[in-house]
Amino acid sequence: MATLAAIWKRGNSMAAVGGVRESDPYVLRGLPNDGVFFYSKKIDNSRLIRQADPAASEECWSAVGAGALLLMLGVSIVAPHVALVRAGYQLEAAKAERQTLLDQRRELEVREAGLLSPSRLNDIAKARNLTSPMSSQVFHLDGQNPPGNLASNQTPNVPGGR
Repeated sequence: MATLAAIWKRGNSMAAVGGVRESDPYVLRGLPNDGVFFYSKKIDNSRLIRQADPAASEECWSAVGAGALLLMLGVSIVAPHVALVRAGYQLEAAKAERQTLLDQRRELEVREAGLLSPSRLNDIAKARNLTSPMSSQVFHLDGQNPPGNLASNQTPNVPGGR
């Protein structure tokens, strides 16, 4: 251990001999161009009048025209794609509406078949005391006028009735 202590001691003594001894080890060195100072002078340009450049308006209208041309080109590229997407949505909506209408139609056909079923009609006729027509109440219209009045003007003979 004696050797190690002597090395540290020798390093400190050499720093003292060289004269480069710092009082604070955490002091930063100076920055480059630390001694350069910039001064700003206030300039008043309020009395100056700017002259119009005749070529500037030409350049401005050229830039406006180029921008309008680019805008039209962009719209002409994007518009068909947007129209195609909208048409696809409309087509899918129409397909969904068609399917809904077909389902409703099937429902109505089933309901109509149930309402027109012979067993249901017989039940309704029995509930209202309806009977089959008698042979004297049936008129066959073959396109000829029956003798006398038309069948629609004749009053039916109801047995037990008036």
